[in-house]
Amino acid sequence: MDYTESILDSIKKLLGPSVDYNQFDQDIITHINTALMDLNRIGIGPSEGFSIKDSSSVWKDFIDDLTKFEGIKTYVYLSVKLVFDPPSNSSVLASMEKRLDKLEWTLNSTVNTDEV
Repeated sequence: MDYTESILDSIKKLLGPSVDYNQFDQDIITHINTALMDLNRIGIGPSEGFSIKDSSSVWKDFIDDLTKFEGIKTYVYLSVKLVFDPPSNSSVLASMEKRLDKLEWTLNSTVNTDEV
């Protein structure tokens, strides 16, 4: 993960639109912020919360120790994808939801292990 890469731009790349195509930026930003709120709920990110407004926020702004949390980018991507552009195939949808649940469990476990 490039820790200095824009959160918005990296999620847009994974979703498919060009970084320069900004027609859906506000929608994507809204869904990114929801995913970041979910991560904050399990103890990841700044204790006061975190949200993005545009492409100026980078992953390093959200979390300092990214080495333990490589799944964050995937978690945010899957969270956004499931709301912004969900797959029409129910098997693919179920697989993505299962992966998202596993990532949340893994990230939560990592946070709780570090607190002990």
